[in-house]
Amino acid sequence: MLKSADKLRALGLAVITTENQAIAALTNRIDDAFVQACEFMLKCEGRIVVIGMGKSGHIGSKIAATLASTGSPAFFVHPGEASHGDLGMITPKDMVLALSNSGETEEILIILPLIKRLGVPLITLTGNPYATLAKAATINIDVSVEKEACPLGLAPTSSTTAALVMGDALAIALLEAKGFSAEDFARSHPGGHLGRRLLLLVRDIMHTGDEMPIVSTTATLRDALIEMTRKGLGMTTIVNQELHVVGIFTDGDLRRALDKQLDIHNTKITEVMTTSSKTIAADCLAIDALSMMQSYKITVLLIIEAQQTLTGILHMHDLLRARVI
Repeated sequence: MLKSADKLRALGLAVITTENQAIAALTNRIDDAFVQACEFMLKCEGRIVVIGMGKSGHIGSKIAATLASTGSPAFFVHPGEASHGDLGMITPKDMVLALSNSGETEEILIILPLIKRLGVPLITLTGNPYATLAKAATINIDVSVEKEACPLGLAPTSSTTAALVMGDALAIALLEAKGFSAEDFARSHPGGHLGRRLLLLVRDIMHTGDEMPIVSTTATLRDALIEMTRKGLGMTTIVNQELHVVGIFTDGDLRRALDKQLDIHNTKITEVMTTSSKTIAADCLAIDALSMMQSYKITVLLIIEAQQTLTGILHMHDLLRARVI
């Protein structure tokens, strides 16, 4: 059993070593051809159409997704479908990025004359710089590998890894050249964690209107407890006749009041409230609200407009529900 485990570990390490070597060899391929390919992509007024068959197709699909999510509009087209109508998706303002390890993929070569007729730039990633596809390309980037990680030399392993890494290199080079920011990335990933952190505003998740716990300055401690229980935020605000916030009463204030054995029926809320409270603007990012709560070790922020007018309340639980945390 031990020998079997050692053998499995050795096989796994051999694969990683071989693919590491394939990736390391790419450093010499970040040359003039790479730069020219990037320049064509930067000048593209349309979209980058990525094509590839088999495993190269899977890699191409991922590269297209990476390009699209980092500011370079792109989509994947299956070359087999392209020859049966899908080639109509390519416009004269687009460009084509084709992947083929052999450079002789029949399904791509069939549509090559049509791509040429459109007059769009053709960037290729091939494992053979002398192959038909490479020679027909506007720019060919060499992604050849010394050997596949598969011991049989059959399953695409090192070759697909090399193509994927080169695709990532192109995408990130374009990202940097375009000045694509974290905010831009968030806008294309609104459902992701980064999108929520960089796009979600306090106003999007705060409590407003009847959801806000509010009592007047004439309220008793009992009145405040009823309002806290009704609204379920563990606190209430205290406002004057002009609806300006003059204080806040929280669970912590309640514990301190009970320690003093105060009469909840006769004690005025203004006698036990906290007059200072942390506030934030409705147009601030929710992540900034979280940072403030963590900094001051509090669970509630008041959203105040001009003249201390209360417009909303944000609780830590709201940030949890919105998955900002």
